[in-house]
Amino acid sequence: MSGKGTPATVAAGRAKIGFTLHPYEASGGGASYGEEAADALGVERGRVFKTLVAEVDGALTVGVVPVGASLDLKALAAAAGGKKAAMADPKAAERTTGYVRGGISPLGQRKRLPTVIDASVAAYATVYVSAGRRGLQMELAPADLIRLTGAATGPIATAARADPV
Repeated sequence: MSGKGTPATVAAGRAKIGFTLHPYEASGGGASYGEEAADALGVERGRVFKTLVAEVDGALTVGVVPVGASLDLKALAAAAGGKKAAMADPKAAERTTGYVRGGISPLGQRKRLPTVIDASVAAYATVYVSAGRRGLQMELAPADLIRLTGAATGPIATAARADPV
Protein backbone atom coordinates (compact mmCIF):
# COMPACT_ATOMS: atom_id res chain seq x y z
CA MET A 1 0.00 0.00 0.00
CA SER A 2 1.47 3.34 -1.01
CA GLY A 3 1.39 6.51 1.03
CA LYS A 4 1.04 6.68 4.76
CA GLY A 5 -1.85 4.19 4.97
CA THR A 6 -4.98 4.42 7.07
CA PRO A 7 -5.10 5.16 10.80
CA ALA A 8 -5.68 1.40 11.31
CA THR A 9 -2.59 0.35 9.36
CA VAL A 10 -0.51 3.09 11.00
CA ALA A 11 -1.64 1.92 14.48
CA ALA A 12 -0.81 -1.71 13.68
CA GLY A 13 2.57 -0.72 12.24
CA ARG A 14 3.45 1.40 15.29
CA ALA A 15 2.57 -1.54 17.54
CA LYS A 16 4.80 -3.77 15.39
CA ILE A 17 1.90 -6.11 14.70
CA GLY A 18 2.16 -8.35 11.66
CA PHE A 19 -0.73 -7.97 9.24
CA THR A 20 -1.60 -8.51 5.60
CA LEU A 21 -3.72 -6.08 3.59
CA HIS A 22 -6.39 -7.46 1.26
CA PRO A 23 -7.86 -4.92 -1.16
CA TYR A 24 -11.05 -5.80 -3.03
CA GLU A 25 -13.52 -4.04 -5.29
CA ALA A 26 -16.20 -2.53 -3.04
CA SER A 27 -19.53 -1.87 -4.72
CA GLY A 28 -20.38 0.92 -2.28
CA GLY A 29 -23.91 -0.34 -1.78
CA GLY A 30 -25.67 -3.37 -0.53
CA ALA A 31 -26.91 -4.59 2.80
CA SER A 32 -23.61 -5.76 4.24
CA TYR A 33 -20.18 -4.34 3.56
CA GLY A 34 -18.63 -7.16 5.59
CA GLU A 35 -20.36 -9.97 3.73
CA GLU A 36 -19.38 -8.31 0.46
CA ALA A 37 -15.75 -8.27 1.64
CA ALA A 38 -15.82 -11.94 2.67
CA ASP A 39 -17.34 -12.99 -0.64
CA ALA A 40 -14.98 -10.82 -2.72
CA LEU A 41 -11.93 -12.22 -0.92
CA GLY A 42 -13.20 -15.81 -0.91
CA VAL A 43 -12.94 -16.01 2.88
CA GLU A 44 -15.27 -17.86 5.25
CA ARG A 45 -17.71 -15.34 6.74
CA GLY A 46 -16.87 -16.47 10.27
CA ARG A 47 -13.29 -15.16 9.84
CA VAL A 48 -14.32 -11.69 8.67
CA PHE A 49 -15.36 -9.42 11.53
CA LYS A 50 -17.38 -6.22 11.31
CA THR A 51 -17.05 -3.29 13.67
CA LEU A 52 -20.31 -1.94 15.08
CA VAL A 53 -20.67 1.06 17.35
CA ALA A 54 -23.34 0.94 20.05
CA GLU A 55 -24.19 2.93 23.14
CA VAL A 56 -23.93 1.07 26.44
CA ASP A 57 -25.58 3.05 29.22
CA GLY A 58 -25.09 6.15 27.08
CA ALA A 59 -21.37 5.60 26.34
CA LEU A 60 -20.17 4.67 22.85
CA THR A 61 -18.83 1.10 22.81
CA VAL A 62 -17.53 -1.05 19.96
CA GLY A 63 -18.77 -4.57 19.28
CA VAL A 64 -16.77 -6.70 16.81
CA VAL A 65 -18.66 -9.72 15.45
CA PRO A 66 -18.48 -12.06 12.43
CA VAL A 67 -20.07 -10.51 9.33
CA GLY A 68 -22.66 -13.28 9.04
CA ALA A 69 -23.91 -12.68 12.59
CA SER A 70 -25.71 -9.91 14.44
CA LEU A 71 -24.57 -8.02 17.49
CA ASP A 72 -26.48 -9.18 20.59
CA LEU A 73 -27.01 -5.86 22.35
CA LYS A 74 -27.90 -7.43 25.71
CA ALA A 75 -24.75 -9.53 25.62
CA LEU A 76 -22.66 -6.49 24.64
CA ALA A 77 -24.06 -4.48 27.54
CA ALA A 78 -23.27 -7.31 29.96
CA ALA A 79 -19.74 -7.82 28.56
CA ALA A 80 -19.07 -4.07 28.81
CA GLY A 81 -20.31 -3.95 32.41
CA GLY A 82 -23.48 -2.07 31.55
CA LYS A 83 -27.21 -2.61 31.73
CA LYS A 84 -28.65 -1.39 28.42
CA ALA A 85 -27.31 -1.12 24.88
CA ALA A 86 -28.63 0.31 21.61
CA MET A 87 -27.03 0.90 18.23
CA ALA A 88 -25.31 4.28 18.07
CA ASP A 89 -26.32 7.01 15.66
CA PRO A 90 -24.27 6.36 12.47
CA LYS A 91 -23.10 9.99 12.31
CA ALA A 92 -21.90 9.84 15.95
CA ALA A 93 -20.07 6.58 15.16
CA GLU A 94 -18.34 8.16 12.14
CA ARG A 95 -17.45 11.36 14.01
CA THR A 96 -16.04 9.52 17.02
CA THR A 97 -14.10 6.81 15.17
CA GLY A 98 -12.92 8.97 12.26
CA TYR A 99 -14.08 6.35 9.76
CA VAL A 100 -17.03 6.14 7.37
CA ARG A 101 -19.76 3.55 7.74
CA GLY A 102 -18.71 0.35 5.99
CA GLY A 103 -15.06 1.18 6.67
CA ILE A 104 -15.01 1.50 10.46
CA SER A 105 -12.00 -0.36 11.82
CA PRO A 106 -11.57 -1.48 15.42
CA LEU A 107 -7.97 -0.18 15.11
CA GLY A 108 -6.73 3.40 14.94
CA GLN A 109 -9.97 5.09 15.90
CA ARG A 110 -9.90 8.84 16.50
CA LYS A 111 -11.15 8.25 20.04
CA ARG A 112 -10.36 4.86 21.55
CA LEU A 113 -13.65 3.32 22.62
CA PRO A 114 -14.28 0.38 24.96
CA THR A 115 -14.30 -2.69 22.72
CA VAL A 116 -15.73 -6.21 23.00
CA ILE A 117 -14.85 -8.84 20.40
CA ASP A 118 -16.99 -11.93 19.94
CA ALA A 119 -15.41 -14.99 21.56
CA SER A 120 -15.51 -16.88 18.22
CA VAL A 121 -12.41 -14.88 17.23
CA ALA A 122 -10.32 -17.42 19.17
CA ALA A 123 -11.27 -20.21 16.73
CA TYR A 124 -9.01 -18.82 13.98
CA ALA A 125 -5.28 -18.39 13.47
CA THR A 126 -6.00 -15.13 11.65
CA VAL A 127 -9.09 -12.98 11.18
CA TYR A 128 -10.04 -10.09 8.91
CA VAL A 129 -11.22 -6.63 10.00
CA SER A 130 -11.65 -3.38 8.11
CA ALA A 131 -8.34 -1.65 7.51
CA GLY A 132 -10.09 1.70 7.72
CA ARG A 133 -11.77 2.15 4.39
CA ARG A 134 -14.25 0.35 2.19
CA GLY A 135 -12.50 -2.08 -0.10
CA LEU A 136 -9.60 -2.85 2.23
CA GLN A 137 -9.42 -5.61 4.83
CA MET A 138 -6.60 -6.33 7.26
CA GLU A 139 -5.72 -9.91 8.21
CA LEU A 140 -4.10 -10.35 11.62
CA ALA A 141 -3.86 -12.71 14.58
CA PRO A 142 -6.77 -12.53 17.05
CA ALA A 143 -4.37 -12.00 19.98
CA ASP A 144 -2.91 -8.94 18.23
CA LEU A 145 -6.38 -7.56 17.52
CA ILE A 146 -7.37 -8.01 21.16
CA ARG A 147 -4.15 -6.50 22.46
CA LEU A 148 -4.16 -3.46 20.18
CA THR A 149 -7.82 -2.62 20.86
CA GLY A 150 -7.60 -3.40 24.58
CA ALA A 151 -10.71 -5.48 24.02
CA ALA A 152 -12.61 -7.85 26.21
CA THR A 153 -14.01 -10.98 24.57
CA GLY A 154 -17.37 -12.57 25.09
CA PRO A 155 -20.30 -14.26 23.35
CA ILE A 156 -21.79 -11.11 21.79
CA ALA A 157 -22.89 -12.47 18.36
CA THR A 158 -26.16 -14.08 17.40
CA ALA A 159 -26.63 -16.36 14.42
CA ALA A 160 -29.27 -14.25 12.66
CA ARG A 161 -28.10 -11.21 10.74
CA ALA A 162 -30.17 -8.06 11.20
CA ASP A 163 -27.64 -5.28 11.84
CA PRO A 164 -27.96 -2.05 9.87
CA VAL A 165 -24.28 -2.19 8.86
